[in-house]
Order: sequence, then structure tokens, then C-alpha cells
Amino acid sequence: MTTTVEFINKLRNSGLRPTKQRIKICEVLFNKETTFHFTINDLVKIIETEANEKISLATVYNTIHAFEKKGYLKEIPIDSNQSYFDTNVTDHHHFYDISEKKLIDLEEVDVGPINIKKSIPGKKIKSVEVLVKLDTDNQ
Repeated sequence: MTTTVEFINKLRNSGLRPTKQRIKICEVLFNKETTFHFTINDLVKIIETEANEKISLATVYNTIHAFEKKGYLKEIPIDSNQSYFDTNVTDHHHFYDISEKKLIDLEEVDVGPINIKKSIPGKKIKSVEVLVKLDTDNQ
């Protein structure tokens, strides 16, 4: 379990003042047994439900984006209008269930070798992460 001092350091390292609300955001994000995926709107609801705390959408948004910029969270864009965030910042793959609007981790062993044949001059591949979109199978 992470301590308040560690949360304060995380906030300060992200260029944020460690307010009571931001520490509460840290508790919800980083005091989980397992990593999880969320949208910013989802997180606002989780904070209200789990922590019985009302924190403005702007505060949550700014905190999440500061954490993502610092590498404490990973942003996973689903399309031009929707992004999820992941507390697991390692390179890994995902399923996205379109009907349930749910992001699901996909293990490395469940994906075969990926061979990228094209290169872009002056660029190198940083990572390869697969997003597989799933829909209901109505046969």
C-alpha cells in the first residue's frame, strides 16, 4: 500500500501542488491490488463512490494528464473522441469491447510475433502495442 508521503512526492514530481483532492485521486489510482483502466469521467464517478469525495472534473483531468506526462499513467486512445488511462505503464496489448466500453489487458503470450517491415527515415520504433476492438457476435 502506498503512503501519503509517496503520493505527495508523485504529485510534486508531476509539477502539481499536493492538495487534499489530488491526494485522494492518488489513493484511488495507486492503492489498488491490480492495475486498472479508466476514462476521466469514470474516475470522477469512482472517486465519488469509493472515496465519498466530490472533486471537479478539471482537477481530475489536469492531475491525470500531469501523471501521464510524467509516466505514472499510460493513455490508450480508442478513437479520436475516447481515451482510456492505464495504471500499468509497461508495454502491453489490449482488447477493447465496443459494446461494453471496456478495456481488457491482453497478455504478450496471446499475441504472435509482430514484424513491422516499413521504416520511417529519422524515426525508430519505441514500442508496438496492439489494440484489438471486439464487438458482440450476433450469429
